[in-house]
Amino acid sequence: MHLDSGLRVTTAQVSNAGRKAQNEDAIGIRVPEALTLAVKGVAAVIADGVSSAEAGKEASQTCVINFLNDYFSTPDSWSVQVSAQKVLTALNRWLYGQGQPYLEAHKGFISTFSVLVIKSCTAHLFHIGDSRIYRFRDNQLEQLTRDHCAYVSTDKAYLTRAMGMDLSIDVDYRTETVQAGDVFLTTTDGIHDFIERRALEMLLQESPLHANEDELWHLCRRLIARALDNGSDDNLSCQLVRVDALGQASPAEVYQQLGARPFPPPLTEGMVLDGLKVLRELHASRRSQVYLVEAIASGERWAMKTPSVNYEDDAAYIERFVFEEWIGRRITSEHVVRVVVRDAPPSCLYYLCEYVEGQTLGQWMQAHPQPDIPVAMNLVRQMIKGVRAMHRKDALHQDLKPDNLVVTDQGGVKLIDFGSCHVAGLAEIDSPIERDIALGTATYSAPEQHLRRQCSTRSDQFSLAMIVYELLTGQLPYGERYEHCQSAKDFAGLTYRPAYQFNPMVPVWMDGALQKALQISPQRRYADLSEFLHELEHPNKAFTHDRWQPWLERSPVRFWQVACGVLMVLQALTLWLWVG
Repeated sequence: MHLDSGLRVTTAQVSNAGRKAQNEDAIGIRVPEALTLAVKGVAAVIADGVSSAEAGKEASQTCVINFLNDYFSTPDSWSVQVSAQKVLTALNRWLYGQGQPYLEAHKGFISTFSVLVIKSCTAHLFHIGDSRIYRFRDNQLEQLTRDHCAYVSTDKAYLTRAMGMDLSIDVDYRTETVQAGDVFLTTTDGIHDFIERRALEMLLQESPLHANEDELWHLCRRLIARALDNGSDDNLSCQLVRVDALGQASPAEVYQQLGARPFPPPLTEGMVLDGLKVLRELHASRRSQVYLVEAIASGERWAMKTPSVNYEDDAAYIERFVFEEWIGRRITSEHVVRVVVRDAPPSCLYYLCEYVEGQTLGQWMQAHPQPDIPVAMNLVRQMIKGVRAMHRKDALHQDLKPDNLVVTDQGGVKLIDFGSCHVAGLAEIDSPIERDIALGTATYSAPEQHLRRQCSTRSDQFSLAMIVYELLTGQLPYGERYEHCQSAKDFAGLTYRPAYQFNPMVPVWMDGALQKALQISPQRRYADLSEFLHELEHPNKAFTHDRWQPWLERSPVRFWQVACGVLMVLQALTLWLWVG
């Protein structure tokens, strides 16, 4: 699979107590192998326990050990930023909690912490406190982090930010493009407070940085010795990470990797492939085919998706097809179709998923126009659960539409088709080929997808709201003009049509929730799908108090009851006058 990383690094690290009785610094580097190296990268972390805190040593060690364990345990689909920030938030809360006075033997668990993650061609830096990360490139040393210190005099400062200092943390995050030959240096203040930047730069310039690993270890020891000679009275720690290769393959090499498995032959009913008998074709389009297949040995039935031969020489298409299976195997939800993994690897390019008996939501809506609100909401809850399962893995579906949702014979809903998915963890991996841009289906795609702008979970929210609106009304909120919009001006000229105009049974507050989720601007939609679902199910007074409505729209049943009563009275009065 095209996820083998060509990233190669050489590392060295040294930590020394110096003139202190104990070492409150902690350091750690992890260079994983194979797939993990591609999706998670290399991590180097350095921490300096605050000496004025009773548990500074425990705090720094906890930061280093737990970060390296937990970061590499986060889902492969998560981006570096999401993975690291979630781990850092959890670590900080634990450290802060340990230092609270309600604990019998409370201590201050406070530490500086700096993290360097190199993934593909990008360095991700997370920093809090006064440990530092430098980059040495073209004989120039550049400090990439900013000390979180406040100076009360020329020789005295105190930390303004650190792990465990407060319940919430403000961690600096930045990214830098990496080049082969770059050397990253991390240090604690026991070194950089006693070696000026220019002196550090000269030490690096004088060292054979591109020699073997032993030279990097020797340089670490030289830095510590120089700081001690300059009067350092603190713990001393440093790390060196040299980028030897980035593994940037040529397009031809990537295509060769992707083409390791050939396209399957044209399949017809009765054919057998890898012990799977083709029963019938379920779906076919210009981009792929889906077949119902049966395992001859076990009798189990699955859906087999195969790529279209139209794209046999299209590396971007093949890469996206390969990623479909990778994504599907990492999403676990009863409302998302399950990808099936067999013991024997496939002989050609296809993947299997569970066969869901039922009909698409589009077919279901044709058979059940304007269903009862409770029935519709049962389907909506399941749709949202499926999409949220993808969002929790830092993945966007990007092609939500009625034909990509299946209503099972038991009334369940399953989300299918990963062909347009965007996965943050995969998007960070550099590729020499120009990747496909998923545009989704024009009728249901969010405006930012039409305009090819950055998408987010709010883009999927918009598509879901379009589906819910159509489910309740049989109409689309902006009419047929929407799918033909090509510019921001076109979208600005659209007018939302309240759902209760087409279905009087839709409450005003439910329409208010739909209208918010269907805002043209992503910033004006809900921050999370759970909020959208909550307001679809629970009346929000803001949607009723802030909007005047004609009586007919507020309470159509009562309006017609009163109207009929008035007409009957008028009719009786007219008859009485005529008879009299």
